[in-house]
Amino acid sequence: MKLRRLLRIAIVVQKYGLLLIAADSIKSPWAKAWLKLLSRRVSSTASRGERLRRALEDLGPIFVKFGQLLSTRRDLLPEDVADELARLQDQVPPFPSDKARQLIEQSLNRKIDDMFVDFQDKPIASASIAQVHFATIKAGSHEGKSVAIKVLRPGMNEVIDKDLALMKTAATLIEKIWADGKRLKPREVVAEFNKYLHDELDLMREAANASQLRRNFSAVSGSGHLLRVPEMYWDYCASEAITMERMRGIPISQIERLREHHIDLKKLSRDGVEIFFTQVFRDGFFHADMHPGNIYVGDEGADFGRYIALDFGIVGTLNDVDKQYLAQNFLAFFRQDYKRVAELHVQSGWVPKQTRIDELESAIRACIEPYFDKPLKEISLGNVLLRLFQTSRRFNVEIQPQLVLLQKTLLNVEGLGRQLDPDLDLWKTAKPYLENWMHQQIGFKGFQAHLQWEAAQWSQILPSLPRLLHQNLTHAGGRIDHQIEVLVKQQKKLNRALFWMVLMLAVLFGVVAFDLVWPYLSTHWPHAI
Repeated sequence: MKLRRLLRIAIVVQKYGLLLIAADSIKSPWAKAWLKLLSRRVSSTASRGERLRRALEDLGPIFVKFGQLLSTRRDLLPEDVADELARLQDQVPPFPSDKARQLIEQSLNRKIDDMFVDFQDKPIASASIAQVHFATIKAGSHEGKSVAIKVLRPGMNEVIDKDLALMKTAATLIEKIWADGKRLKPREVVAEFNKYLHDELDLMREAANASQLRRNFSAVSGSGHLLRVPEMYWDYCASEAITMERMRGIPISQIERLREHHIDLKKLSRDGVEIFFTQVFRDGFFHADMHPGNIYVGDEGADFGRYIALDFGIVGTLNDVDKQYLAQNFLAFFRQDYKRVAELHVQSGWVPKQTRIDELESAIRACIEPYFDKPLKEISLGNVLLRLFQTSRRFNVEIQPQLVLLQKTLLNVEGLGRQLDPDLDLWKTAKPYLENWMHQQIGFKGFQAHLQWEAAQWSQILPSLPRLLHQNLTHAGGRIDHQIEVLVKQQKKLNRALFWMVLMLAVLFGVVAFDLVWPYLSTHWPHAI
């Protein structure tokens, strides 16, 4: 089976002339000549990016998802290749409904007819990892609720493990024979893909992501009006099948339908920006797969005009250090303080410590400065990040995975926003929010907030300080006594060693002296007597 799969890959590679694309970058002249010879029959006039995209589509769903991941790594790929890979669509034919029923029953350990009524055998959506069926809960506390059931494709683990093994082998070869192989870090990219795939294979992880995002955008958080996240019905969730609230709305890409329902597109575009920055800077937890297929807009009731999020397999997280770093970078960008941006890159460890600040500053200035001569609405923050990532190659910048996801999501949000409102000024929309957040985090309000947080910690620590001080002093005293005892023992050993050394030297001196004096004594001793 593995040999057959390898043969299939070889045929597709030859068909689209992928060896010819790689030939110019191969280290060995002999290998380069062989690759060009093997690809001599390829007559396609398509661009290298298009040929790579079509090859991945021919190789199947796992390679399509790998291409989608690669499209986000614009710090590693040429722009034309990344743009073409971004067009990959994760749509595959559905698997039979009787198999879907069987998998749901096995996963939830109950019969479909005992759990649901009106189970729709025809799936509403089908992708490479899973497909979705609609139904209604039959009984219990959620009786009568319309739901969507997401079920994994059968045999996905085996398929993924086989294809990943081949990818790992290919990555090792690329790193060894391709001149640019080490910089592209193919083995790390495959390892990252491995993680994403196996995360998606555990649907309980996706359900937990959705639950967290729903809590973040609840009425209690004060941002419930911005984003609607389906409720997860945990009694009907397992690793291979999850059940969630059925959402009704219009796909955000269907602009004409949105207009027909009198939805305010300008407000919708601004809300999208606010949702993104709320997830990133307030929560540090963001939906990292916000392409048009995963976003709906409510067209009735309380959800009218509100974003509806779907598919939570990929999320990004940012810690306080990441958020502070981003805030300071944005602040430096707004002030056109490129030296500070360069310093932040070095301080964060993203570039080698020996990097010259002035050289990095000059490269960043050349990358960013042209954008400030344009009207703000023509500036693409996503493209600014792309230019930065491309510039970073010269300085061996280590792009962090969480920030790659962030950049990908920002591009999605910006694209959606401009599709809804071509005049969307992302910087103008985002700047007040960012400045307010930075003021809260870095300014006096931030100092107050951190002080209050620390006060809660100190309120628990202060009463126990005398006890902790006594314990430390006691332990310190014990450690000192022990150290003194060790020193005394060592001193005694040293004294004994010195005694024996002196004794031996004395004996030796006596023997030498006796040897020198004995001839004289043996001759004159009798006379002395």
